[in-house]
Order: sequence, then C-alpha cells, then structure tokens
Amino acid sequence: MKSAEQRPHARHLWGLLYRMTGVAADADELLQETYLRALEHPPQGEPRPYLTRVALNLARDRLRRRRREGYVGPWLPSPLPTEEEVPPGVEARLADGASTEARYELLESVSWAFLLALEALLPVQRAVLLLRDVFDQEVGEVAEALGLSEGNVRVIHHRAHARMAAYDAAREPLVGARQRASREALEGFLTALAQGDVEAARSLLAEDVVVLQDGGGVVNAARVPLVGPERALLFFQRITALRGLPESFAWRELNGLPALVMRWTQPATLATYPTRAVTAVQVDAKGRIRRLWSQMAPRKLEGSGDLFAP
Repeated sequence: MKSAEQRPHARHLWGLLYRMTGVAADADELLQETYLRALEHPPQGEPRPYLTRVALNLARDRLRRRRREGYVGPWLPSPLPTEEEVPPGVEARLADGASTEARYELLESVSWAFLLALEALLPVQRAVLLLRDVFDQEVGEVAEALGLSEGNVRVIHHRAHARMAAYDAAREPLVGARQRASREALEGFLTALAQGDVEAARSLLAEDVVVLQDGGGVVNAARVPLVGPERALLFFQRITALRGLPESFAWRELNGLPALVMRWTQPATLATYPTRAVTAVQVDAKGRIRRLWSQMAPRKLEGSGDLFAP
C-alpha cells in the first residue's frame, strides 16, 4: 500500500491506539509500526479494516508485555490535550448518518477515569469494548478486526461490561459545571498548601480521596495509592516543604478536565525528583477532591503535544 493511502486513517488509528494503551508515546510508536507492516504486506481492497486489525494486534501485544514486565507504582495515562478539537479516532461517529448509540461519549473515552477503568480489562476485552462502545462498530466488524467469531465477540463484550460495572455506576459527564468545580478544587487546595492553611486544604478533600502519582519508576513519586484525607494532606505538606512551589505553571484542558501543568528547576540535592508534572482532580457532588492524579513519568509526558513550552 502506498503511504498516501494510509494517511487519511492515521488519526483514527492513533485514537484507537491511545485508548488501547493509554500512552501517547506508545500510540506514536505503534502507529509507525502499523504503517511498516502494511508496507511489507499490502492489503487487498479497502485498507482501513486491515490497518485497524494490525494496530489492534500490536496494541494487544504491548498490553500483554506491560503486564508481564510489571510497573513500578501506580499506573496513570499520559496527558492528552482536549481544548480545541474532538479527541482523535472517532471521526466516523461524527459523519452524516453515523450512529450516535455508542455507550461512551467522545470526551469521556479519553478521560483519566475511563482509561484507568480500562486497565481492569484483558487486552481482547479492551479492544472489543472500545470498538463496540466507543467506535460504535457492529459485531461483525469487530469480529473481523479481531479474528473472532461473532459469538465470541458478544461473550467478551458482556464480560468487559461486567468489569466496567464500578466505573459505569460512578461515571459523571464532563460538562462545564463539573470541569469548573474540578479546577476550583485543585486551585484552592494548592493555594491552601502554599499558604500553610491546613484547615482549608483539608476541607477540600473528600473522605474517600485517593491520590495516585505516576513516576514510572524513574522519578520520585508515591509508590502506593494515598488513601484518605489525612494521609494525602501529610504527603503534600511534606513535598511542598521540600520542593517549594513550581517555577512555572499553566492551566490546560487535558483528557477532558482542567489540569495544572507544572515545572521546577532541579537542584542537585533533589536529582531524582521530577522537573515536570501534570495534575488533575475529580470532585464529588460537594466539589471536594475524591481523586487526585499526578503524571510525572518522563516517557508519559512525551508525545502529548508541547505542554511544557514557555
């Protein structure tokens, strides 16, 4: 296949690969590998189904390898800018006459909460759920893409839904009011920490708050989830006292939520601490932080756009 024939499908494929792996750098690598495979073994007929099948096989292999190798500390997705455009990979759903019955919304399908929920699925379950419930493909199309029977697709889809039950029960739309509440809570919490106002910081944490930090085993980060407001607050008090405030920061919309993009200069005494971080929160009905995610792994911050430009 000529490369010109592949380019119209690149955005669709990248979006699928990002949702499969949760990592922009992985999506970049696997997209290039998909094209190389297609050049080595050109498809007969319409290229998109073939490219989709190759991309999914590569992504499933990457997920299996990730599970075998293990991961140091909590795993979080890499940030994806969602400020100015529809998340990549679902153009077919926006075309005239396209079905609008997909289970999950476009923005939701790249959210931190959704991508974390997908980690509970086996690779084949993840592929089936994405194709059926995000990309809105028919059972026959999914079966062809994955080399399965339609009966197997239905069974796998059912099992994937069962594993997503907890997420589905708690899912919330990423609407303007929820986004504003998330920013206000994170801004208020960090301001209170900077001012040493422990009471104000504590009031912005829900009783069931969980803090997840991803350092990728490369930079210092909490190696286990921090559960509960007291534990979370103590951790951030210590980190703030040790490192101080970031030298630069900016608000961005990433993965459907306001996120704070932060940068520090690295003193020699803190050589293993991150110099860059992206932090976002999910709030409860009272506007208190119930999930706080911080992505600091260097590789996870690659392939996500120029987030840290001056």
